[in-house]
Amino acid sequence: MDVNYALVGKRNKLIELLKEKGISDIQVLNALKLIPRHDFLPKGAENHAYMDKAVQIGSGQTISQPYTVAFQSQLLEIKKNDKVLEIGTGSGYQASVLAQMGAKVNSIERHKPLYLSSKEILQKLGYSVNVVYGDGFVGLPNIAPFDKIIVTCGAPEIPAKLLLQLKVGGIMVVPVDKGDKQDMLKIIKVSENDYELSSHGKFMFVPMLNGTVD
Repeated sequence: MDVNYALVGKRNKLIELLKEKGISDIQVLNALKLIPRHDFLPKGAENHAYMDKAVQIGSGQTISQPYTVAFQSQLLEIKKNDKVLEIGTGSGYQASVLAQMGAKVNSIERHKPLYLSSKEILQKLGYSVNVVYGDGFVGLPNIAPFDKIIVTCGAPEIPAKLLLQLKVGGIMVVPVDKGDKQDMLKIIKVSENDYELSSHGKFMFVPMLNGTVD
């Protein structure tokens, strides 16, 4: 396989920037260092792959900036073989990071074109991710519960159906709407009816919406 050393160099510089911005989880940093983010971008956008910014990927959606991907991944505290539910596959990049960290990833995408493209990219790169075309608000109750749940779009409120699909002791990371930006919440399910909630700063995501789009 040909190696583009210029892109590898840019990726290494990105990792150093993420360290400077406070990402300290070695698993997360190693995953981002190994994954070719440029393969998840539309043709012609490859030059933006290793800048710390979001990029349009079609269907009105974006691939999140690397810092946001790293930050959410760090909050999840991924352990090997964790069963993870991701809401909002998008490009497939976040799913690849979690899979690279050893998680068993199930990801829901409501936009059919993105569902098809992300599934193809992940397979091509060798990541065994269960990508599902469906409604993120519903989740995947048929294969629940999950050790970890990550929402990669701005939810209007904490999604109640997803909380029911989280294991006791599990973690959900979800950005919840507060005006123009969202509060990044980390929710730990301490018992069937009790949760510990903490807020981790403001972020900007596309909105989480009901239903599916062909």
